[in-house]
Amino acid sequence: MTLETKHLEITLETQVESVNLAEEMCLRVAEAAGFGEDDCYRIGMSVREGVINAFHYGNQERPEKKIHLAVDLTAEKMIIHVLDEGGGFRLTDVPDPLAEENLLSTSGRGIFLMRAFMDEFEVVEGRTGGAEIVMSKKLPAPGTTSPNGQGGT
Repeated sequence: MTLETKHLEITLETQVESVNLAEEMCLRVAEAAGFGEDDCYRIGMSVREGVINAFHYGNQERPEKKIHLAVDLTAEKMIIHVLDEGGGFRLTDVPDPLAEENLLSTSGRGIFLMRAFMDEFEVVEGRTGGAEIVMSKKLPAPGTTSPNGQGGT
């Protein structure tokens, strides 16, 4: 990490209330970093989906497991890490929600949204053995953010 990087980390309980807490924390960082309303919505929804997946699929709603959330704010982007203590998964095993046979299924929609809303998205094996979602959004250029997030970037 460079001297410009700011790091925030929190360990969340595996409970539904953690979803709102994680979203609120990341939204405050995004707003302070200068993201507009639309980008804040995208970041918030992505965090929400990531933590819901960690809660439900990763930790299987088991209260003894934790969800680890970290945010790094660099000079270029906001990087969000969501780590569960489950068994992990491979992106290639997640069904494509746009495939005709999956249109009525809810599985895979969260990953689809995170990929669509963030500039970078990947899943890696986490230090706890579970899955770690790493996603980032490039910071708006200074002076280019409009209230709806559709600035000149």
